[in-house]
Amino acid sequence: MKRIYIYKYNCMVVMLLAAGLFSCKKSQPTVADNLLNYTIPDVPATKNYTVGAFYYNFSTFNANITQQPTVGGPGPYFYSNGFPSLGTTAAPVLTPAIMDQHVADAAIAKIDYFIFSLRSPTLDNNNFKIDSSTVVSFLNAANSSKMNFAVSYNLNTGLLGISNTAAIDSSINTAKLAAFYNDFKRLSYWMTKANYQKVNGKYLIIINNAQDLNAKSCPALYTQLRANLTTLGFSLYIVGMQNRWQPPQRFYYRFQNCTDAMYEANMGDVAGDNDRRSEFAQFTDQNWAYYKTTVESWGQEFIPCVMAGYNYQITNPTSSSLSVQRTADGAYYKTFTNIAKRNASKSGLIFIDSFNNFNVDSQIEPTQSYGNVYLDLTRTGFKVN
Repeated sequence: MKRIYIYKYNCMVVMLLAAGLFSCKKSQPTVADNLLNYTIPDVPATKNYTVGAFYYNFSTFNANITQQPTVGGPGPYFYSNGFPSLGTTAAPVLTPAIMDQHVADAAIAKIDYFIFSLRSPTLDNNNFKIDSSTVVSFLNAANSSKMNFAVSYNLNTGLLGISNTAAIDSSINTAKLAAFYNDFKRLSYWMTKANYQKVNGKYLIIINNAQDLNAKSCPALYTQLRANLTTLGFSLYIVGMQNRWQPPQRFYYRFQNCTDAMYEANMGDVAGDNDRRSEFAQFTDQNWAYYKTTVESWGQEFIPCVMAGYNYQITNPTSSSLSVQRTADGAYYKTFTNIAKRNASKSGLIFIDSFNNFNVDSQIEPTQSYGNVYLDLTRTGFKVN
């Protein structure tokens, strides 16, 4: 009899457990459960962010560019020997006033400084002269003293003879390593200017494609680089660029204990990934939140880099990649500025790529079609009042 009761009891327990399991079974996942199911909120500026805009020079406007700059008309401007010129004249007419207007436009947006890209002065001196002449054009502008500037070192792995199998500090690259260090000594000339940009009292310098700076010991390389410039009187704040849509750990050994800050370039270039484009705001927000957490754990800062758009068809009309089309109200760019404010580090550094890169339609420079919309969105997005 006892066995019968035990059997019945056990059966009851099994039935109760089964009922409990079925009653606790989760419902099927819905859209509401998706990690990306949220809207980027409007984030009012509660402090003045420090905004730097990448400034591009080019020999002529691509024929596929449809935007018409308001400055320099009736045709687009271009650069001849570093001086902005009108693109519709038979012979280039030197018009430094175009740079004056660019500085004035940047003031409307309350951009704090322009960032000029410079190629290797030691190994690529002819192109360095072309690049540096644009900086000279800026410094010669009548109103340039009202605005700062910084330089970005255009890292060329080919010139330096480095790759994943050939470190810059290997025995085969002794001369190239010396040239690399010498590049920064020569670039320090610009740091003598009164309006060179500083971060926390240190001279800002950016290294683009820093993820490609292969060395046996990147920390040792950066330590020596800093020491070389400190000897000349310049304490550096080094920002390393990593390519778009990559986790910071991918090349941690080229940034950790090396740079002071990191940023991801060209996020608007979704590399043909339609998921990134359709959920761009949420993808970027999640990416940057993770990026910030990681690099701050390394004792560095994260610098969000925003873009007003990205058009693949300008440089490649047959490209099937979906471009970001501008809207009259600049909604895409405004959302981008909100994502940036959600993820900026303590110093409040923000990059804009770009002030005037018409080749991919990322510019915020005024044009006849959208006027000052992007200047205004930059000012109201990143400055108080």
